[in-house]
Amino acid sequence: MKFTDYCKDKLLLLMLHAFCMLLLAAFLIATAYPVANCCIILFSWLLILAVWFLTEYFRRKRYFAQIGIILEQADTKFLLGELMPRSFRLEDSFYRDFIRRSNKSVIEKIRAVEDSRQEYREYIESWVHEIKAPIADIYLLCEKQKDETARRILEQNRRTENYVDMALFYARSDEVYKDYLIREACLQETAEEVLQKNKYAFIQSKVQARVSCPDRVYTDVKWIAFILNQLVLNAVKYRRDANPRIRIATLQGEHGVCLHVEDNGMGIPAEELPRIFEKGFTGSNGRTRGRSTGMGLYLCRKLCRKLGIGIRAESQESAGTRIILEFPVSNYLSGFSCREDSHNA
Repeated sequence: MKFTDYCKDKLLLLMLHAFCMLLLAAFLIATAYPVANCCIILFSWLLILAVWFLTEYFRRKRYFAQIGIILEQADTKFLLGELMPRSFRLEDSFYRDFIRRSNKSVIEKIRAVEDSRQEYREYIESWVHEIKAPIADIYLLCEKQKDETARRILEQNRRTENYVDMALFYARSDEVYKDYLIREACLQETAEEVLQKNKYAFIQSKVQARVSCPDRVYTDVKWIAFILNQLVLNAVKYRRDANPRIRIATLQGEHGVCLHVEDNGMGIPAEELPRIFEKGFTGSNGRTRGRSTGMGLYLCRKLCRKLGIGIRAESQESAGTRIILEFPVSNYLSGFSCREDSHNA
């Protein structure tokens, strides 16, 4: 609180004191009171007023500074009414009570919104589990058929399943900690499972894929598989027409393991590269190829942040794109590989 602001707030009170002092001086002079004594009285009044004014200013400044510190350190700032220090001033008690009543209303609104979101999330999860049953049935029926029509149905069924998975992971993305299990994972196996899952998309698009991920990391396999799946599908969608290739590999770094998902596809324009992880951003490639939601990479970044994994992109237009996942593991853990474990076994 600035001293000038405090003076402006007390301006009427100061003007009242000045007016009273002038009236008193006029009365004393009119009654032939000695001028010297009159000056002493006015000086004493002015001194007492100054001491009171400064004391009150520093007291209020300290009080509001304390409230500011409490507000800055509080995790739930809307509970300020409960955390405010007590004051002997009546107006402070009223303000505190008003803030508490307002906060109570806010908390009730927040609770209602959270309950609504929880119900919606539970409905989405239930819907996803229900719809996966017919998706699995379609997959089994088409697997028995070896004609081109069955393959196309399988491909569209796989795309439908991917959109369903996106809805499920998006619903759970704000509460990752309730649905993940950190354990040692072999990235080679995870990457191969993702490629196998999308084999028909690779066959139809004539995309060649290569995996070289001997390193192990500590993460949640299910969430990493989803992230890899989105990156692979993006690479297939924005492939080049001639000899499209995808390479998934790991590199051992000083502070952990880096997983590279690299393709030789259309690439991303330099001006669009900083925005590819934004929600709903499709870019020029998305508008050209069509049916792009702009949610895949956004979900990847959101889940990576929740899991403590770094994600970044490098790309050159018409030359390809590389997405890099950075797993922060210790040197001890990163020294082991899938090949070494299989050799010891």
